[in-house]
Amino acid sequence: MALERTFSMLKPGILSRRIAGEIIQRIERKGLDIIALKLMRVSRELAETNYGEHRSKAFFDELVEYIISGPVIALVLQGDNAVRRLRTLCGPTKIDDSQPGTIRGDYAMHINLNIIHASDSPESAAREIALFFKPEELFEWKDGNNDWI
Repeated sequence: MALERTFSMLKPGILSRRIAGEIIQRIERKGLDIIALKLMRVSRELAETNYGEHRSKAFFDELVEYIISGPVIALVLQGDNAVRRLRTLCGPTKIDDSQPGTIRGDYAMHINLNIIHASDSPESAAREIALFFKPEELFEWKDGNNDWI
């Protein structure tokens, strides 16, 4: 398996609904290691940079407004095939396509209030990690339980 890093952002709706712990627990139970985590407010500039690929789309302004509307939790996760595993755990971006058992299928109601962001490729993950974290904010660690598994 390929050890990868990926980026995730728990959006303002997760904090407003007080379900951050549940979502983080699901990520950890999937076997992904948290190597960076911070509660932050995203500036308009950072939001527009992060979602720059969507600038020409009709939902861009609404997405930026939502991201800057409240605090988010930014995470860097590491594990085998981390990008794909996290995206599978999240479920499709289109809420109506998200199955029960996925984060979006269980917790999201409206696409414009999507509750979690997950990088869509290792390249996107590297770009997003660099936008949100300094290298010294990443902490690789070895889980002592790995020797027992």
